Amino acid sequence: MATDTSTSIVNNHIHVFWNEGMLKHDNGNGVFDSGFDPGFLDVLDKHPENSDRIKNIVSILKRGPISPYISWHFPTPALIPHLLSFHTPEYINELVGADKEGGKMLCVNTFLNPGSWEAALLAAGTTLSSMKHILDGHGKIAYALVRPPGHHAQPSQADGYCFLNNAGLAVQLALDSGYKKVAVIDIDVHYGNGTAEGFYRSNKVLTISLHMNHGSWGPSHPQNGTIDELGEGEGYGYNLNIPLPNGTGNNGYIYAFNELVVPSIHKFGPDMVVLVIGQDSSAFDPNGRQCLTMEGYRKIGRIAHGLATRHSDGRLLIVQEGGYHVTYSAYCVHATLEGVLNLPLPLLEDPIGYYPEDETFSVKVIQDIKKYQKDKLLL
Repeated sequence: MATDTSTSIVNNHIHVFWNEGMLKHDNGNGVFDSGFDPGFLDVLDKHPENSDRIKNIVSILKRGPISPYISWHFPTPALIPHLLSFHTPEYINELVGADKEGGKMLCVNTFLNPGSWEAALLAAGTTLSSMKHILDGHGKIAYALVRPPGHHAQPSQADGYCFLNNAGLAVQLALDSGYKKVAVIDIDVHYGNGTAEGFYRSNKVLTISLHMNHGSWGPSHPQNGTIDELGEGEGYGYNLNIPLPNGTGNNGYIYAFNELVVPSIHKFGPDMVVLVIGQDSSAFDPNGRQCLTMEGYRKIGRIAHGLATRHSDGRLLIVQEGGYHVTYSAYCVHATLEGVLNLPLPLLEDPIGYYPEDETFSVKVIQDIKKYQKDKLLL
């Protein structure tokens, strides 16, 4: 599903999968993400999930100081049969039909417009190609640089700007290829509800989500992301939600990783690790209320590197999700990948990153989550 531009399998190298066809998805303009024009504003917002944010991620990886550590690969779209490993046939038929009819709003703030379905198929194909690159032994670290995002898409419905669950499809590909246990760590500021829902009854996938404590936002997002959503049946104890208070910041996030994420991964013992990244948890994002800066993302990347090194022989798939500050999101991706490479010193300074932190309340919340989860996670 992809043509390689490099055969390097060196561990301190990242294989980035990207196809500019994903830029064709256009969510339009309105009041923030609503698509609504009230008629009395001269200037409307671009929908936050717009192509500019991804263009800057591409350009910083091509021309920024991390570029020598990157090789580029050109993926092709997923086919309908690929999608059925995670999504129901009825839902895929709904998407195909909506595309043929010229598009529709699938749920609040989520618009399938002309060009959107093609981009969604490319995003799914890009993520599957990235995982297959790892599975085939061509590289240890791959980054699926994709839009539209996917982690809110559930097996049978769209949600939160997402049509197809890119990460979920890749996880299922790893399982179908003989991997026994896959760990998913989602740091997007919103709950990775679609991925969790897809594996909610499985003990083969540990889904971990660190997110703003936003709760349900309607029929398309019935999950709350609360600590009591632990999984069902065989999957009970294999969904770890870490809802963090607004403004948690670098220190709070790293504390959550050290107290909750890292011990859970060690107990689970995955043979594949998937890091789902969204920069909407940054201090300056319009769609989140957390306060991560480049240094926080860099430290998270280093932790992910350590977990993959210990448990999955360095195999790590990174999947792009949100992040809506058009310039700072690109810097935060750069920092995350620096951490994943485990570089000894930062390659790029933070242009705006000072943000005062007080992690006292966050630490208390994390300790409360740890106490609640102690006897419930069946890892």
